Amino acid sequence: MNRLCIPILIAALANAALAQQQPERSSLPVPTTFSEGSNLPQERIGRDDLVGIYVYDSPELTRTVRVSADGAIRLPMMKAPVMASGLFPAELETAIAAALTKEELLVNPIVTVSVVEYRSRPINVVGAVKAPLTFQATGTVTLLDAISRAGGLAENAGPEILVSRQQTNPDGQPINLVQRIPVKGLVNSADPALNLRLEGGEEIRVPEAGRFFVVGNVKSPGAYVIQNSAESSVLKALALSQGLLEYSSKMAYIYRTEGGAGGKNEIPIELKDIIDRKAPDVPLMASDILYIPENTHRKHTMNALEKTLLVSTGLAAALIFVLH
Repeated sequence: MNRLCIPILIAALANAALAQQQPERSSLPVPTTFSEGSNLPQERIGRDDLVGIYVYDSPELTRTVRVSADGAIRLPMMKAPVMASGLFPAELETAIAAALTKEELLVNPIVTVSVVEYRSRPINVVGAVKAPLTFQATGTVTLLDAISRAGGLAENAGPEILVSRQQTNPDGQPINLVQRIPVKGLVNSADPALNLRLEGGEEIRVPEAGRFFVVGNVKSPGAYVIQNSAESSVLKALALSQGLLEYSSKMAYIYRTEGGAGGKNEIPIELKDIIDRKAPDVPLMASDILYIPENTHRKHTMNALEKTLLVSTGLAAALIFVLH
């Protein structure tokens, strides 16, 4: 009976020792320098990203590696690079393990991959925003998120936001596509589809609003922002410039740049008829100059009358003084 128990006991001890030498995959420690230090969302790996690779019981293969311009990573002792671009970290773990096995460097290798730094998903926000910036698209990022990260729109922001991204045409050539997003529709949530989801690689440009200029015989000459080109007109310009001064001319002039030569055209308008609603209001375009001249003849006439009245009043007062 004792002879039968001895072989069974030896076999049990051997199996226990073997189990201690082969720990289960789920119980393996993960290096804190990669996983806990990065703690980034799981996104597809791209060119120029920095990945942390941990190979169990192989310190010579455990390291951080920058994805090359061709989308691959290279590890020491491995003859062939491993394609990483477009893969999730778990998929890259499988690819590295398969490559190590194929080159007979390890038997049944256990690989852990984490992303330490993203550089392949930049979003640029430029133009009329309070704090232009570039950041990486990790997790869910929308157009409003990007504008918010840039501090919001500046006061001189135009009515549209331009979102450009590169795509590949059927011939394999990259093309630049631009979407025009109206600011009012985006901010007022009039159309939720305008709040685009960003994947990385986009440029968000907020052009400055156009301006027109009011000079001449007005109370507050200056430059005024065109918030809506359909609403910019001579009457609105007069309202913004706080109205006309005395002795304004009945005629006004719009100086407008047209054509590629940079010359300005002079457009006369019947200002008095527009104010009296005898003629339609005239729209203004970006960079227009509305000039309202002074009616010098009327001014001189009124000054002469005032002087005559002053003299007449003085003589009348002197006569009354003498008679008394």
